[in-house]
This record gives sequence, C-alpha cells and structure tokens, in this order.
Amino acid sequence: MDIVVAGDETLLCRFLHEPATFKDGAGWGWDIYSIRHAEDADCPLECDCPSSFPTAMYCNGRNLQHVPYVPSHVKYVYLQRNQIAGIQDGVFDNATDLVWVVLFHNRLDSGKIGSNVFGKLRNLVRLLLDHNRLTRVPPNLPRSITDLRLGHNEISKVLPDSFEGMADLGTLQLRGNIIEDAGGVFKGLKSLTVLDMRENRLRKIPDNLPERLQQLYLEFNDIESVPAGFLTTNPKLQFVRLAHNQLTDEGLPSNVFNVSTLVELDLSFNKLEKIPVVSRNLENLYLHANKIKEFSLSSFCGPMDMTNFSRLRMLRLESNQISAGDIPAEAAYCLRRVAFIDV
Repeated sequence: MDIVVAGDETLLCRFLHEPATFKDGAGWGWDIYSIRHAEDADCPLECDCPSSFPTAMYCNGRNLQHVPYVPSHVKYVYLQRNQIAGIQDGVFDNATDLVWVVLFHNRLDSGKIGSNVFGKLRNLVRLLLDHNRLTRVPPNLPRSITDLRLGHNEISKVLPDSFEGMADLGTLQLRGNIIEDAGGVFKGLKSLTVLDMRENRLRKIPDNLPERLQQLYLEFNDIESVPAGFLTTNPKLQFVRLAHNQLTDEGLPSNVFNVSTLVELDLSFNKLEKIPVVSRNLENLYLHANKIKEFSLSSFCGPMDMTNFSRLRMLRLESNQISAGDIPAEAAYCLRRVAFIDV
C-alpha cells in the first residue's frame, strides 16, 4: 500500500515521534518503535518505516547531517528539518522508484550537491528543497517532476537550461530568493500552471511565460511596468498578483488588464493614481494602498444596460485618496454584485 498524501504534517509527525507502549492480554509491554523496526529490517535506525505506510521513510527532525541509506522499496522519503548540507552522487541510486523527496528546512549548499544526485529518479514527481542555502537550481533534475519547490534559498540567477525537458512540471516555487531577471527560462514548461516568484528582486515580469500558466505570483518585487499584450499572450492566466511593487500609471498600457479570462487581479501597494480598465468578467480586484485620486466607473463598465455590468464581487480601494462620497450613484448598477466597497 502506498501513501498518497501526507495531509497534516504536524499530526503525522506527532504520531511518529511520540513513544507509545501497548500491553497485551498477559500484561507484557510492547514499544511501538521496536515493532516498527522489527517489521522492516532495512529501515535505518535513525528513521521510522511504519507498517501502515510501507513505502514511506520518515527521517524528519532527527538532527541528521547526511542522507541515510534508502531501501529500494521506499517511494516517499521525508528528510525535512535536519542539518543536511550536502548530498553526494549515488545516495539515491538504490531507490530509483522514489516519488517524493522532501528536504525543506535543511542547510543544503549548492557546492555540496552532486551534479547527478536526482538524475536517476525517473519516477520522481515532488521535490521539496525550500528553506535551504542553495545558490542555483540543482542540475540534471528528472523530467518526471510535477511539483518543484525552491523557495527561500539564495538563488540569484536561473540558468537557461535549469528546467530543460521538464515538460510535466506543473508547479514551480521560487519565492524568497534574490533573482533579478528570469529571462525566458520558463518557455519550454508546457504543463506549468502555477509560478510563484514572490519576494525576489525582479525589475520586470519574466519573458515567454508558458501558455498554460494560470496563476502568477509576483508580489514583493521591484516591477515598474507590465508589457503590452501581457495577458493576450498568456490567455490562460486567471490569477495575477503584483502587490508590493513599483507600478505606476505610465507603466500600464491601455487595456492591458481588460481580458475576459482574468478572475483575480491584485495591484495593491503600488503607486497607481488611476483605476486601470478591467474586464467585466473580473471577480476580485485589489487596489488598496495606492495613490488613486478618482473613482472612474468606466474602468469597470461601458454603456450600461440590463446585461452590461461588472461581475466584480470584491473591490478594495482603502488607503487611497478617495472617499465614499467620490463613488457615483450609478455604481450600484455597474457593480451590482459587489456587496461592499472598501474605501
């Protein structure tokens, strides 16, 4: 039986870490840890291999400084919250059926990771390397990966071939690094639907985004403008978050956000003085903490009739330079689905 999802990590780790003793009918005590290790002689002494999840190996939170031996039948290895700084080539060669490798919150150093550590893991789908000390994307990543987490590291540059051939990658997290320009490294990621590059040093939106991308998170960067045709060249984008950047009215081409597929747009904490024109199909719009001086109804609706009205449900405008008195009475018709406008 394979483990499918590790839902609540805290609860699961508590179950695995707390010693428990059971008594049989004769009053004998049995240590659950002894039972686990007895059932799996291949399990490293510093890890747990519970019989309830026979293809999982739990080595998390053990103060480990190296990756222990991984038995060949293991598919899910949990190594998070340790002191692991390096991984040599060959460490995972005995367990080439690994599906998940979890290594977040360690001390991984790019200079101490072998060039082909993950290369033979042809069934690997999730690789979690966030909260380490990586300065670059590990080389030769398996093309089978669908979920790659590299957030909260020290990556400053993403090489053009970093994700080469990874056509199945669906979620890529690069949050909390020091990347200034991603160039067009994401172009070949045909399955990518979620890209998270929050808290970097980007000056512009990455080029050549994949056509299937649906969610783009770029908060807390230094982006000053949005390229013309940005959403028309990325027609599947539904959620775009650009809060906490340096956007100005001059940096937003006319109608750049007036695209019917967009569902949520976050432009809060920027330097906008006007409300940009958005599609009537937009449902959530966040514009708080800008410098907006007027409420322009034409940004949401054209000529109004019974069918021409905005689908907005959430509109936030607080911490700008307008008040409730600046909202015209006609807004009740145009924004009929908005329950409350924060100003």
